Amino acid sequence: MLSSLLSRRISVCNQIIRRCYNNESNAATLLVMDPVSSPDATELPPHTLNTLTAAAHMHHGDITLMIPTAHGDLTAESPLIEVAKKLNPAVKKVCLATIGDGSDPKKSSPNLAENIAECIRTAQHEIGPFNHIIATANKHSANYAARAGAYLAIAPITDVVHINDVMSYTRPMYAGNAMSKVRCENVVHLVTIRPTAYDKAPQGEGSAELVHLSVPATTLIEYVSANEQSSGKVDLSSADVVVSGGRGLKSKENFELVEKLADKLGGAVGASRAAVDSGFIANNYQVGQTGKVVSPNLYIAVGISGAIQHLSGMKDSKVIVAINKDKEAPIFQVADYGLASDLFEAVPEMTDKL
Repeated sequence: MLSSLLSRRISVCNQIIRRCYNNESNAATLLVMDPVSSPDATELPPHTLNTLTAAAHMHHGDITLMIPTAHGDLTAESPLIEVAKKLNPAVKKVCLATIGDGSDPKKSSPNLAENIAECIRTAQHEIGPFNHIIATANKHSANYAARAGAYLAIAPITDVVHINDVMSYTRPMYAGNAMSKVRCENVVHLVTIRPTAYDKAPQGEGSAELVHLSVPATTLIEYVSANEQSSGKVDLSSADVVVSGGRGLKSKENFELVEKLADKLGGAVGASRAAVDSGFIANNYQVGQTGKVVSPNLYIAVGISGAIQHLSGMKDSKVIVAINKDKEAPIFQVADYGLASDLFEAVPEMTDKL
């Protein structure tokens, strides 16, 4: 009886607050930025502008860009902060969330999910409230979204591809084979946006106010190191052209065909899971459900059959070209242009003619 009465009262309170939030003059969004690789960075992480476009679709209220940083890394004078303040007129505030007090750098890293979740909770209580908390859908946000949701007693809505209105979203299911329309009646929405679903917002002409936020560092875990392979080539996640190879290349040595074509086109190299599992290339090049999601202007699939898991990571590409000698390969069903030919003949010929 008491539980039922309390539940009804909470529901009524939520409706009252929701009506206030749905008045766009009162709406506010917190956009959580991914950590930067270096304190000297002068560019925002990839897809920040894509996620900003999505945030602007939610309502016409203020957007606050939160930049998490370890104590002593980024300051008000850092070049990146100046870039963020001028990012876009839609961004009214830039929140520099400083984690820890500098006494233990390994526990104050913004790469730790515990710290980002605490940044979100602290921001909501101290500079909010925000009715939408939004981030780019990637492996990093997948790591902290559930924890942040638990802190705020809400369920995150992940990998959103379309914002229908301030309370409903569309997200893929079953590796993109079905689309689910989700309606969220919570007062606060925690949402991650698939970056390929929205174009980049215009950059520049902003004049955001800088606000500071002090966040306690986690005491549970330490960030030891990151082992990242840097090829010095075009970044796969943000490339305009991607050339991906699959099991049809048959060996690691033959992957050089894909690399040469990508170099000629000024693009990035990708791979199917089958190619990665076969040891042809490192797993950080994998495109698909368990790899990276890309949406270049041109995607060339070389020797890739087109498994559902791979298609979910590249089917939003503007133009898809498939090269495969199997005319029945599923990749041809999503390709704009298909070449049913031996890749060992077709790819070298394409590369030579470019």
